[in-house]
Amino acid sequence: MTDIRTISPATQFCMVIGDPISHSLSPAIHNAGYAELGLDFVYVACRVRQVQGALDGMRALDNFRGMSITIPHKVSAMAFMDEIAEVDRAIGAINTVIHDQDRLVGMNTDGPGALKALVDADVDLTDKKVLMLGSGGAARAIAFTLAWDNRLAQLQLLDIDKPMLESLASDLKARTRASILSEMMTPATLSAAMQVADVIIHSTPVGMHPKEHASLVPAELLRPEQVVFDVVYTPLETKLLADARAKGLQTISGVEMFIHQAVLQFEHFTGRSAPVAVMRRVVMEHLKS
Repeated sequence: MTDIRTISPATQFCMVIGDPISHSLSPAIHNAGYAELGLDFVYVACRVRQVQGALDGMRALDNFRGMSITIPHKVSAMAFMDEIAEVDRAIGAINTVIHDQDRLVGMNTDGPGALKALVDADVDLTDKKVLMLGSGGAARAIAFTLAWDNRLAQLQLLDIDKPMLESLASDLKARTRASILSEMMTPATLSAAMQVADVIIHSTPVGMHPKEHASLVPAELLRPEQVVFDVVYTPLETKLLADARAKGLQTISGVEMFIHQAVLQFEHFTGRSAPVAVMRRVVMEHLKS
């Protein structure tokens, strides 16, 4: 992190906005990366209730390089961008803004962060059947990234929220060439889907506090040749991941997606390769404390 005594008119700054924001790990992660590379950058967190004002300020400040966006502004911020990639527009939410001269470029690093977590775990998605549990914001980002990549044999969606499920399935079918199946989640549909799934991606709040001891997937449905990726990262090992590990499945924690989405933001903000090991260490220290 830039020492307060060395901050100058040349110092670039970045920010995460949201409401609430006090829980954010982003300043610790990004500032550790800046310090490791000796970059003249600083990153702060700011509670923001009115996103347009924050983005107008970003345009007005030459040194304001990048913004991370979290709840509840990921959708509303899109209206104020000059440029958004087609896949991110299809997702319908952004979590990153780059200030490029007089333009604001919006993007979503959640989906690519999840894909990087899978790639780093040596999971080959080519011709695989992926089962997505949940259809909310995280699921949309991941599903569109995987469908856009278009290597899967099939992407199946299960959820208990019918309008949200139908919306995501309809959007994927209309805007990608991937093979998409969707059904309401019941014990029967989950059991049938688990019998053919190669990769299971869980993207609901089940497994987080206060549901740490819950899992959507009964352990008896898990098969050793499957891969289980749980987007939840607090706790680091959810019941779903613990059950999967106990049965010999390959498991991927949501903390990997969280780290990689931050790494991608860092690289967009700075134009430098991120010190991933340092950023991972900071995340793990905070989550274990």
